[in-house]
Amino acid sequence: MAKSKIKRIGILTGGGDCPGLNAVIRGVTKPALDHGLKVYGILDGFEGLVEGRMLELYNKDVSGILATGGTILGSSNKGDPFHWPLEIDGKIKIVDRSKDALKNYRSWNLDALIVIGGDGTMHITHQLSKMGINVVGVPKTIDNDLEATDQTFGHDSAVFVVSEALDRLHTTASAHHRVMVIEVMGRYAGWIALNGGLAGGADIILIPEIPFDWNVIYDKVLHRNTIGKRFSLVCVAEGAKPKNGRLITKGRDIKRTDPVQLGGIGEYVAKMITKNTELETRFTVLGHLQRGGSPTPFDRILSTKFGTNAIQLVIKRQFGRMVALKGSEITSVRIIDAISHQKLVKRKDQAILAASAVGVSFGTENL
Repeated sequence: MAKSKIKRIGILTGGGDCPGLNAVIRGVTKPALDHGLKVYGILDGFEGLVEGRMLELYNKDVSGILATGGTILGSSNKGDPFHWPLEIDGKIKIVDRSKDALKNYRSWNLDALIVIGGDGTMHITHQLSKMGINVVGVPKTIDNDLEATDQTFGHDSAVFVVSEALDRLHTTASAHHRVMVIEVMGRYAGWIALNGGLAGGADIILIPEIPFDWNVIYDKVLHRNTIGKRFSLVCVAEGAKPKNGRLITKGRDIKRTDPVQLGGIGEYVAKMITKNTELETRFTVLGHLQRGGSPTPFDRILSTKFGTNAIQLVIKRQFGRMVALKGSEITSVRIIDAISHQKLVKRKDQAILAASAVGVSFGTENL
């Protein structure tokens, strides 16, 4: 029996926003329309899929959005159909609304769904595929923690923000002879801190994969001070923690699949340095600055490649797969392989070795 021709596709952007989302939407929509397909943008991530909110996309909707940050479709990191927060009598109850997602997919007569997102979004996408939805994934996250792709789009843009911030902190740290601590995102992966810190000339980089020793940090900043370098830059990932210590968190949000809200390690590190070295220390939390604004040229190109290759997978009916960057080429992998385990920084990563070679400390004596 011949397979039916693809006619109608949906596209959604799940999880946190990041630069490059609009470039992917454009990369999907333009060639899809050229192939005679109808494209429907599902609003606010999986929330729109569950609640039945979408709109048809035309060429005019995706014209001029290549360099625009955010997403024209909206996004949400609280719309997991399998972990849906429902308020009852002032209390939050978690329910399963995946059947509503499937119902809307079918009522819209969609032949396929392209889902743009990170690790959490790809887990949801895999679950939806097991329900019979034809899915294709596009790897997005500033954290760069998705396995099976050399890089996710959005990461390069976040690294650019971190490196520029460190450049600016360098001048004020030098002028006032201070230790400057900058806290960056990344959840449980240290890629943003590692690459941003390396690009921005940080003297100390603290990442989740390498628990740090307080004394090594103190010795590093004091040594710099005694040899005439009367300032230091410390780049710390939000998931970093000391040896035998715990994660610093801001609270919990049960509406999210991962309820832990990281944050506060930058301030804690700054206070500990001041207390134990008597060096004047300040901290800066970059926060959502890393996720906003226009994508870098690298991310614009990567996002466009991802989008155009995703629509080819749909046309060829190669579902249950995610587009991926391997070397300089775009390929595809099974979504299940992409989420089998989180991509974390290895101690022998070339960026770690390069940083160590130029004198960067990772808060430990033994790498």
